Amino acid sequence: MRIFIAALGTETNSFSPLPTGMNLFKQTMMVRNGEFGDKPNLFGLPCMLWRKRAEDLGWNVVHSLAAFAMPAGNTTQHTFECLRDEILRDLEIALPVDAVILNLHGAMIADGYSDAEGDLLEKTRKLVGPKVFIGAELDLHCHLTELKVRCADALVIYKEYPHADVVERAEELFTIMERVISGHAKPVMSAYDCRMLGVYPTTREPMQSFVARMKEHEKNDGILSVSMAHGFPWGDTPEVGTRMLVVADLDQTKADRLAQQLGEEIWSLREDIIPPFLTIDVAIDRVLAKTASDKPWVLADVADNPGIGAGGDSTFILKRLIDREAGGFAISPFFEPGVTAIAFDAGTGARLKVRLGGKLGPCSGDPIDAEVTVVNLVRGAYQPFGGAHAALGNMAWLRIGRTAKDAIEIVVNDCRVQSFHPECFSVVGIDPTKQRALVVKSTQHFYTGFAAIAHEIIYVSAPGTGSMDMKSLGLTSVKRALWPRI
Repeated sequence: MRIFIAALGTETNSFSPLPTGMNLFKQTMMVRNGEFGDKPNLFGLPCMLWRKRAEDLGWNVVHSLAAFAMPAGNTTQHTFECLRDEILRDLEIALPVDAVILNLHGAMIADGYSDAEGDLLEKTRKLVGPKVFIGAELDLHCHLTELKVRCADALVIYKEYPHADVVERAEELFTIMERVISGHAKPVMSAYDCRMLGVYPTTREPMQSFVARMKEHEKNDGILSVSMAHGFPWGDTPEVGTRMLVVADLDQTKADRLAQQLGEEIWSLREDIIPPFLTIDVAIDRVLAKTASDKPWVLADVADNPGIGAGGDSTFILKRLIDREAGGFAISPFFEPGVTAIAFDAGTGARLKVRLGGKLGPCSGDPIDAEVTVVNLVRGAYQPFGGAHAALGNMAWLRIGRTAKDAIEIVVNDCRVQSFHPECFSVVGIDPTKQRALVVKSTQHFYTGFAAIAHEIIYVSAPGTGSMDMKSLGLTSVKRALWPRI
């Protein structure tokens, strides 16, 4: 057997001020020939697994480009076409192949392409013909478009948010592929439009139980895979929204029936699967009203999450902390390459007057002028995430205030990335367990790392690029009625 492996994707936030160009792919993940190194990106893990499983079976593997970019705005047309065409050229040279297996995100929008990864799948199908297996793994924040479903034989989507099951889903897809090319399965797919927009953490009920029921259905005869595409609400594309996906063996009716059943069930739960969001001041009040605890509160600045395309430099929460003289709070990471460089030049112990944040447009708020102390500096830092490593870059621990007890600690860095793990504090010397509260710029991926040390987790509805007010999102391409916009 001869299989072809490649990866391409990003998560496009149509309201982000940052374009997605070639440099952003190079900074995030740009790997050829499967050379992922000893600190692989999360999106490299499926490719690594597929290659190992194939080689263990004695199959011939052709490993093409693996490229992912940190979420931002539209991918430039030139960038997308260059990356797509490199994969297609490699595939054409590799022909004939028995299967193509791709790691995609599924929410990539490029200039001129409302469904960029669907376009890649379509052109892949044209190259290999109707009989060669094409499978893809997708992030659960994908746009599950008709084009993707039509051009692939099997799509498998992460079930967990945060994404704790990336490798597990890769195993699932490979197993389906193995069964298909050995003649033991013939997959058919059905997608059901739930007509919803939202963010649905799977770490809380009722989503926890719903995911468990999805897995139970996969034990039934003839059901190969069950997925829920949460969708990416900030992608202004016609097919944005939540969908159920069922992959069945041969039986289209069974797939259609189960997809509709689960889709109607998730619709009935729509009010309950959205986490509660508190305003900035209500969240601060909750923290300040609590007597001393042996664990810190964790405040998620969900709208300024670089992982959904935000700048990571918004000042809305920081300003209220300063205005209210709320000490004992720590924020990490805060994307500030300029201030980070200045802190490194000044050195540990320096007192500096700096302008923090508010540099990437109105969604980042107003800049804050503050006098800070440089407490510590670290170069080339990383934080763990999902069995992989996420770069934090150079980091500077800055303190607003004279004493640790009354201070606001800010960790600035030069790598735009969300908070995944308490190491985004501890790597620069802050003991996260000793703070009154931790402010993380993340929507949900922080949860696995922080839940064990948190007194309580609060989702904060600050303004920003990733606003959770689904009714006010400026989606101009959507013609369907989507809850809660109806």
